[in-house]
Amino acid sequence: MHLRFLTPLIFAALIVPVVFAQDKSQPTADELVTKNIEAKGGATALHSLQSLRLTGKLLVQQGQIELAYLQIKKRPEEVRTEASLQGMTQIEAYDGKEGWKVSPFFGRKDPERMSADDVKALVEDTEIDGALIDWKEKGSTVEYLGTEDVDGTPAHKLKVVRKNGDVSFVYLDPDHFLEIRIVTGRMRHGAYEEVETDFGDYEKAGGVFVPSSIESGRKGAPDKQRIIIDKVEANVPVDDAIFHFPTSK
Repeated sequence: MHLRFLTPLIFAALIVPVVFAQDKSQPTADELVTKNIEAKGGATALHSLQSLRLTGKLLVQQGQIELAYLQIKKRPEEVRTEASLQGMTQIEAYDGKEGWKVSPFFGRKDPERMSADDVKALVEDTEIDGALIDWKEKGSTVEYLGTEDVDGTPAHKLKVVRKNGDVSFVYLDPDHFLEIRIVTGRMRHGAYEEVETDFGDYEKAGGVFVPSSIESGRKGAPDKQRIIIDKVEANVPVDDAIFHFPTSK
């Protein structure tokens, strides 16, 4: 071997371990998903959680108006959300096939079926355990994009592309690996919108950690709605009828 080839080989032998060490310092998407599942209580506890009932209050218009809040989720894909004030109750529900709503605050007291665009957000709400667990089975793709500042926290950023084309950026706390923010972009009624949701104050129910503080609204909008959960109930009996479009008797 000629000497002039030996020096680059020695240099390469020295630098390769350093390169590998740098690569290992960055977590992979799969590693972060695993940490997120463990942080929430583990795959077994998550899969055992068949229903979830969340009771609390909904604050709108910068907290000036407070509504009673109730959300019920049931596997595999059912959700019903209620917001009540002065004897009127806003309802949004999805039964795994179609979504519907009652909007008394807008003068519409009869149930109405929702458009395909509006149903997309409800489908995401049905996820008891979030977007990351079983992402392959759900037909999604997950990509790690490094860290990004979230209100002073260098959060891990994961890009989730759902099978319907919607894209969510999931931000995980670097210490606890729980979701602290999700930004979802989608086409809605011909226009692109981004919805930003912040999560905090996790509480344990049914062996699983669930956020009890949720703040959501269009990205960049000054006024976001805030949900404060006072009570979390796991695996409560739920009648499937509450998710279906009401039929006249």
